[in-house]
Amino acid sequence: MNRVEADDWLERCYYGGLLPLAAERELHLAARAYHDDVKAERHLRQALEIAPKQIVVHLGLYKFYFHKGRWREAIAVAQNCLRMTADELDLSTDWQQVTPGEAAFDRFDDARARFYLFVLKAYGYLQLRLGDYDAGRAVLHKVTELDPQDTIQVRPLLAVFDQKDDYDDE
Repeated sequence: MNRVEADDWLERCYYGGLLPLAAERELHLAARAYHDDVKAERHLRQALEIAPKQIVVHLGLYKFYFHKGRWREAIAVAQNCLRMTADELDLSTDWQQVTPGEAAFDRFDDARARFYLFVLKAYGYLQLRLGDYDAGRAVLHKVTELDPQDTIQVRPLLAVFDQKDDYDDE
């Protein structure tokens, strides 16, 4: 890719105009600098400063921390995404208080409700990765309560960690 093509890529609008162009550009710059943690994180933080209420910016920061194995930072961003999405859905910000009928968790076409479930799943998964198995399982069991058809595939994840406990006992 030559310099002109690279600059064109930086100017692309992937989020349908949902983000200010400057924030979207910072996300592109972060992706381009992914190998340089300091530089990539600086671009992500700049995007967050430009568009602090845009969930897609928080999601970019979450994914960066997640893929870099920075679990504690990722879990903090996941908690923030959970709060933001709960506010959008008019749910309690305490995930333990959320009940199945409060949002269309069972509808595949309700993007916000599904996003809430995915964020809750990520939050529980990160707790498991950090070794807090009881807390992680509690979160994932809440997801199965909200999503009894298991459309986002939490049960297989729980099964893997349940097997891990079986091996730990031997």
